Amino acid sequence: MPKTRSFMSYAFRPFFLLNGLFAIVVISSWLMALHGTILVSGPANMLYWHGHEMVVGFAMAAVAGFVLTAVATWTDRPPLRGKLLGVLVVSWFLGRLTMMATTWLPYWLVASVDTIFPFLLALLVGREVVGGSSRRNYPIVGIILVLAVLNLLYHLGVMRILPGMDRLALYFLIHLLLLMITVIAGRIIPNFTANWLRARGDERLPENHPLTDAIAVVATIATGVSISLTPFGPVTGLFAMVAALSHAVRLARWRGLATRSEPLLFVLHVAYLWLPVGYALTALAAFGLIFPATAALHALAMGAIGTMILAVTSRVALAHTGRPLHAPRLIVFSYAILSAAVLARVLSPLNAGLYIALIDLSALGWIVTFAIFTAVYWPVLTRRRVD
Repeated sequence: MPKTRSFMSYAFRPFFLLNGLFAIVVISSWLMALHGTILVSGPANMLYWHGHEMVVGFAMAAVAGFVLTAVATWTDRPPLRGKLLGVLVVSWFLGRLTMMATTWLPYWLVASVDTIFPFLLALLVGREVVGGSSRRNYPIVGIILVLAVLNLLYHLGVMRILPGMDRLALYFLIHLLLLMITVIAGRIIPNFTANWLRARGDERLPENHPLTDAIAVVATIATGVSISLTPFGPVTGLFAMVAALSHAVRLARWRGLATRSEPLLFVLHVAYLWLPVGYALTALAAFGLIFPATAALHALAMGAIGTMILAVTSRVALAHTGRPLHAPRLIVFSYAILSAAVLARVLSPLNAGLYIALIDLSALGWIVTFAIFTAVYWPVLTRRRVD
C-alpha cells in the first residue's frame, strides 16, 4: 500500500496511478458492454457513456495530476497536497463509481456527484493561478472551467432537460481537450527537446513560429465547433484541412526525428503526430472520402489524447520523483503497443468483416498498455523521491 504522506504530496501521484487503473477498468467494462456481458450505461446512451468516461474519468484525471503539479512551478506556490488533495481525489472516485452504477441509481444523483470533481478542479487550479498572479496561465483555468460546464450540460442532455445536449457536450469536451493539448504541448515539447539537444551539443534547436501557433489554435477551435455542429460538409472539411496542415508544420519545426534515441521524449512527438493525422482524416470524413468519422474521432481521441497522456504521465512521474529521464524498457514496449492499438482502431471501420475483431484487438492493446504503466509506475508513484 502507498505511504500516505508521500502519496498525497503531489497531485500527479494519486491521479496518475488511479488513471492507469481506471484506463484498464473502463475499457474492460466497455468491451464487456459491447459484447452484451454487462450493462453499465443505464439510461444513458452506451456510446456516450463510453465517451464521457474516457474524457471526464480518464483524461481529466490526467489533466488534474499534470496541471496541479505544473502550477506549483508556474506560480512558485506550494503544491496542492494532503487533505484538500484527498477531497479532490475522492470527488473523482465517487464520480466514477456513480457513473458505473447508473443502472441502479437515480440519474439526478449520478449527475450531481459527477459534476463535483470538474468544478472543484477548476476552483483549485484557479486559486493557484490567480493567487500566483500567473496571467499566462489564465487560459488553462478557463479551459478547465469550460470542461466542467460542458460536463454539466452533458448530464442535462442525458436527463432530457436539454435534449441532444449530451452528444453536443461530449464532442465539445473532446475538442476542448485537443485544444488544451495544442496549447500545453506547444510549450513543453519544443522546450524538452531543446534541453535534450543542448545537452548533446546540438545547436539546431526546435523553432516556434507565432503565426503558425496562432493558426493551429484558431483552426483547432474552428474545427471543434464545426464538427460538433455539422460533422459533414465543406466548411468542416476546410477547417480540418487547415488544422492538419498547421499542426504538421508546427511539429516539423520541433526536430522530433532527432530524439529517436530517447523514447521518453520521442513519444511526445509521436503523440502530437496524431493531431495532423486525425484532422486530415476528419477532413476526408467531412468530404465523404475513404475514412468514416469514427476513424477520425479515434485518431484524435485515442491517438492524440490517449498517447499524449501516456507520454506525459510517464515523463512527469520520473521528473518529479528525482529519477533519470529514461523510459524503462517495458514502458517503451507499452508505447509501441498503444500505437498499434490506435492504428487498429482507426483502420477497423474500413473492413466490415474484421470490424469487431479489430476493436477487440485495439481494446486489448489499450488494457495491456496501461497494465504495464500501472505495474512499472506503482513504486514510482507511491514511494518517496529517490533523492
